[in-house]
Amino acid sequence: MARFLSPRWLVRHAVAAGLVAAFLALGWWQVRRAAGGNVLSYAYAVEWPLFAAFVVALWTREVRAELRPRPPAPAPAPPVQPDARGYVPFTASRPERVPNPEPASNPEPDPDLAAYNRYLAWLGADPSRRPADYPG
Repeated sequence: MARFLSPRWLVRHAVAAGLVAAFLALGWWQVRRAAGGNVLSYAYAVEWPLFAAFVVALWTREVRAELRPRPPAPAPAPPVQPDARGYVPFTASRPERVPNPEPASNPEPDPDLAAYNRYLAWLGADPSRRPADYPG
């Protein structure tokens, strides 16, 4: 239980307690507003305690995760021995990058794309032209 008294855990406990207190206070504030005639506040009066319950659930999950036994650390790799010349063989720790394949070349241009590019060039030549005036 001493691990829950570390500075990191004390901050977590304080944040969780502060959020729960704030959410419950906001819920009580909404109950008082609802009693004063604000009908919408009834929904908020239910919502804020649900937020507080969510914080408690998260805090409980974190405490249980901390109490769960951790898997053992993997054994370190054996030291690599140099070869006869004194060189240590290199072993890659990451897979090599495979370059992206070249895009397939299209020997025949798309006629619709070519027509659209001609239309854009026609519009770009004179921005005052209207698309309805396109001759093509």
